[in-house]
Amino acid sequence: MSSDFEGYEQDFAVLTAEITGKIARVPRLPPDEKKQMVANVEKQLEEAKELLEQMDLEVREIPPQSRGMYNNRMRSYKQEMGKLETDFKRSRIAYSDEVRNELLGDDGNSSENQLIKLREERAHLLDNTERLERSSRRLEAGYQIAVETEQIGQEMLENLSHDREKIQRARERLRETDANLGKSSRILTGMLRRIIQNRILLVILGIIVVITILMAITFSVRRH
Repeated sequence: MSSDFEGYEQDFAVLTAEITGKIARVPRLPPDEKKQMVANVEKQLEEAKELLEQMDLEVREIPPQSRGMYNNRMRSYKQEMGKLETDFKRSRIAYSDEVRNELLGDDGNSSENQLIKLREERAHLLDNTERLERSSRRLEAGYQIAVETEQIGQEMLENLSHDREKIQRARERLRETDANLGKSSRILTGMLRRIIQNRILLVILGIIVVITILMAITFSVRRH
C-alpha cells in the first residue's frame, strides 16, 4: 500500500510543478493563448485533486497507529493545493492588457479612480476567497480528525469488547475450577472418613481378639 501512496506522491509533485510554471505564465500571455492555458491549468488542477483523493483513500487503509505521518503529509499537500488554486485565481485577474481593457472599456472613457476602486474591490474579494478557503481547509482537517477519532474509538470499543469476553471466559473457567475443587474436596473428605472408620474397626477387632485370647488363657489355667 505504501508503494501506491508514494507513486501518487511522485505524480502529484510532478503535476503541481507543471501547474506552478503555467500559472506564472498566464498573466503574460495574449488573450487567445491565455484562454487555452487557463483551460489546461483547470484540467490539471482537477487531476491533482483526483490524486489527492486517491492518496486520502490509501491513507484510510493504514492502521491508525501508523497513520500519523501520512496524515501530516496529506495536510501539507492539501495546503499546497489550496495555494495553487489561489495563485491561479490571482493570475487570471492579473493586471494584463486584457483585464485593463475590460475594466476601462473599449472607448477608454473610464476614470482612473474607477479603475482603482475596481482593483480594491477585486483585492477584497480575493481576500474573502482566501479566508473562505482557509476556513474550508480547517473544517476539512477537523472532519479528518473527527473521522480518525471515531475510528480509534471504534477500535478501542472492539478491543474492550474482546477483553470483556476474555474476562468472562476466565471467570467461567474459575467457576468450573472451583466446582471441581469442591467435588475433589468432598471426595477426599469421604475417603478420609472411611479410612478413619476402618482404623477404628481394626482397633476394636484387635481389642476383641486380645480379650478373647486372655479369656482363653484364663480358662485354660483354671482347669489345670
